[in-house]
Amino acid sequence: MKYKNLYVELKSQFHRDNHVFFILSAAGALLSGMLGMAISWLTGELVDTASGNGRWSLQELLLISLFTAVFFLGASYLTYYAKPRYIRRAMQNYKQALFAKLTAKNIMSFRSESTSTYLSALTNDCTSIETNFLDKEFWFIFRVTSFFTSLGLMICYSPVLTLIAVAVTFLPLVVSLVSAKKLSKAEVIVSDRNKSFTATVSDCLNGFSVVKSFRAEKPVSGLFSDENTRLENSKYKRSRLQILISTLGQFAGMTAQVTVFLAGAYMALSGKGITAGNVMMFVNLMNFVVAPVAELPGLLAARKASRALIDKIAKSLEESSFAGGESKLTTLEKGISLKNVSFSYEEGKEVLHDISFDFEAGKSYAIVGASGSGKSTLLNLIMSGCCGAEYSGEVRWDDLDLKDASSDSFFEQVSSIEQNVFVFNSSIKDNITMFSDFPEEEVDEAIRRSNLKELVEERGSGYLCGESGKALSGGEKQRISIARSLLKRSSVLVADEITAALDSQTAHKVSSDILDLTGLTRIVVTHSLEECLMRRYDKILVMRDGRIEEQGTFDELMAMKRYFHALFMVKV
Repeated sequence: MKYKNLYVELKSQFHRDNHVFFILSAAGALLSGMLGMAISWLTGELVDTASGNGRWSLQELLLISLFTAVFFLGASYLTYYAKPRYIRRAMQNYKQALFAKLTAKNIMSFRSESTSTYLSALTNDCTSIETNFLDKEFWFIFRVTSFFTSLGLMICYSPVLTLIAVAVTFLPLVVSLVSAKKLSKAEVIVSDRNKSFTATVSDCLNGFSVVKSFRAEKPVSGLFSDENTRLENSKYKRSRLQILISTLGQFAGMTAQVTVFLAGAYMALSGKGITAGNVMMFVNLMNFVVAPVAELPGLLAARKASRALIDKIAKSLEESSFAGGESKLTTLEKGISLKNVSFSYEEGKEVLHDISFDFEAGKSYAIVGASGSGKSTLLNLIMSGCCGAEYSGEVRWDDLDLKDASSDSFFEQVSSIEQNVFVFNSSIKDNITMFSDFPEEEVDEAIRRSNLKELVEERGSGYLCGESGKALSGGEKQRISIARSLLKRSSVLVADEITAALDSQTAHKVSSDILDLTGLTRIVVTHSLEECLMRRYDKILVMRDGRIEEQGTFDELMAMKRYFHALFMVKV
């Protein structure tokens, strides 16, 4: 499946331009894993030397201790230097790749999805991946190394006692294997609850004014409380499971250690070739044998849960992530033609029916109709024609089928203005240029033609617009959107109900500003039927039940005295 390739691509980002830091971090974990064996051996030899049965002098053991300390500091510095750098670059690469894939999705697909999926993936899920996947990689190397080096040393000193040690580690292994699957499932449940919680918080904050207007604080607080409770309950269950696993693992580990200690003491007292120092060494080494056995399934479960999070977002990103064809669009010369176009959001539920129309280059068009008539859907279809939208019929840019056009070249030629213009918390100039470099004279010309000159003269082009443009009025934000389109030198400007939230005077001015523009094709979806504006459009399309019911100039439509005439008279 395609999303599997995307999963592999996202996962590969952890190591992109990051191999050196990964190797150094792995080396640090590997060397640290050997220290358990060295310290346990040193402890055993010190005990034997103190009891008069040692093979090494105290001075020799002191030198070995100093060497071990230097070895420890070296391994620790390697980890200190490389591991944070590896994780930093890995997460930067991963999030940047994820965001790049997100921005490659087509407009129609993105509008049908919940943004909480991606908010959760870029925040909560990334934290989980960093903790349970990247960080655990080196813990895994450390534990595996300590296990095998410790086991190897135990075999060298006493195969019989080693056999006993291996036998008693079976208990913590069973405990871990039984609980690992439950822990992985719990992690995914927490991720899903985080997504739902994020969506609720986003809704509550975005709808703050509505909540206050309708005095809905209490029920909305109830919604928040319910989601918050569900999230914390899922985390509570995960935490209890983690503690239970840890407790059982520790108990099983202590049981195994005590068993080995008793067996070793018996062998030492029975003259089976085991010294007191050997027994102490075995007891210490059991820490490095039991711990990996107890923790390994949990580590694998955490990694599995993290891979499931990457897999989940890969599935979401793969849906309608379409780059279009290879043909590059140039400036619109003839027009955009729709021929027998039909479209459905869901199979069997067609919302646009057999639409044919030619939008001539350089002219202005209004798309009007009652709510639910298909106005915005028609506009969205034009905007998504080169981005994998499934429709029947043809949408052509001059002589090129939009399905064959690259989405990048399409958005170079088309600018979209929506009802809720997004403005970044940056300067007016940055919001006009969208953080790109343009000659000053071109920026000034765009400001002049979009009627922003008065605002810029009053506040300056460096004036900060505030979060979501809260320092600007609705009309000012709309004019910034128009200026963006002019600066980009778009062939086509589309606008979807951009005056719906504006007062009548501002709405009239913004609509007039768009009609004043020359040199580009303008397609405007509007609910306003103000006569002086309607007369200025080259043609009006009247939508009804997903079809173009009528088309013509204002005077032609009024003379027909049909559907448009009825709509106009109702509005008046």
